[in-house]
Amino acid sequence: MPKDTITPADEAKIMAAIKEAETNTSGEIRVHIESNCKGNVLDRATEVFADLQMHKTELRNGVLFYVALEDHEFAVLGDAGINATVPEHFWQEITAEVIRQFKENKYAEGLTTGILMAGKQLKAHFPYNRHTDINELDDDISFGE
Repeated sequence: MPKDTITPADEAKIMAAIKEAETNTSGEIRVHIESNCKGNVLDRATEVFADLQMHKTELRNGVLFYVALEDHEFAVLGDAGINATVPEHFWQEITAEVIRQFKENKYAEGLTTGILMAGKQLKAHFPYNRHTDINELDDDISFGE
């Protein structure tokens, strides 16, 4: 069960990083953690992205961090709006940094670093507007089986 690998303290670190990143942007950041990846990691991450309805952000600026712990799979997906604005190789840089820390069994640290990296780009391209922006998804971390 992935919830056993990610401790409550780890979950709190990840949630704090999401909150910090979302404070500065209209973007939506979510993390989905499960034990096993059913099929190709990008296909599965895309399926989870759709299941979580992350494409429903007004500016199409949702970002999903997908982790399959037992299968050692990771993907980060950005919606069309953020993909159109980030520098080339941006997602690969985040992926490389997160995986580097995962290899040291630093799951919370890896996700936190990646979330904050994504948050900087979201802030630059989709700054928070306190009059119009609402980060309304309460469950920023979800767990699969």
